[in-house]
Amino acid sequence: MLRLYWDIGELILGRQAGEGWGTKVVERLSADLRREFPEHQGSSPRNLKYMRAFAAAWPDPAFVQQPAAQLPWFHHCLLLDKLFTAEKRLWYAAKAVEHGWSRDVLALQIGSGLHERQGKAVTNFAQTLPSPQSDLAQQITEDPYLFDFLELRDDANERAVERGLMEHVEKFLLELGAGFALVGRQVHLEVGGQDFYLDLLFYHLHLRCFLVVDLKNRDFTPEAAGKMNFYLSAVDDIMRHPGDQSSIGLILCRSKNRAVAEYALQDIRKPVGVRL
Repeated sequence: MLRLYWDIGELILGRQAGEGWGTKVVERLSADLRREFPEHQGSSPRNLKYMRAFAAAWPDPAFVQQPAAQLPWFHHCLLLDKLFTAEKRLWYAAKAVEHGWSRDVLALQIGSGLHERQGKAVTNFAQTLPSPQSDLAQQITEDPYLFDFLELRDDANERAVERGLMEHVEKFLLELGAGFALVGRQVHLEVGGQDFYLDLLFYHLHLRCFLVVDLKNRDFTPEAAGKMNFYLSAVDDIMRHPGDQSSIGLILCRSKNRAVAEYALQDIRKPVGVRL
């Protein structure tokens, strides 16, 4: 179907180039197609204009053989409406195919600027993780995360944020990205006869490791990095299974000073990322 729509779009482009824009090529073609194929529902002038835009956006017909061409037609219409460069369209199309996004989820990810946010967090992954795991770990980070669905007051404490995230766990996991499996909240660790609790604990199916999330509804401080280093050492010692990779820590805070975060992570032995 995509190849058919591309061919129709290419035909319209060629006709308009030869006959000019004032000849109502789209309207005449729509009427002809409706008359010849009355059972076909995709011949409206509006849809034909999308076909024209589709062919113009992808001038090489080999595009329809690429993975992105696995997307339904109306996903492509959304890409044409919302994005204006081939590079961004290809990026979002590939992500939609990889993660099986519905059209609504694709629209949400485009609206939130995922392309600009992904992989931008402050981390020490390059220094603490082997390649290619360090690259994969960096790609799961976003800066900032967008948790507008929580609708919390600015002075809400960490426990209120945690409750809100669990009440909207599907949206939370969508914002985190693919591959995250929730292990639990307020996960108990006993170290040296003392009790400690992890705000949120995940397992990442692609990285094959635990991810400890520490919620800070305030500015980032260097002490938070030291605390996370301790948590990761404990998780690796107590919970990590043979074959698991090193656990990763993610500190989600209200705001941060990038320079402070970079210095704080500089000599931390464990892989830690800091994000809004």
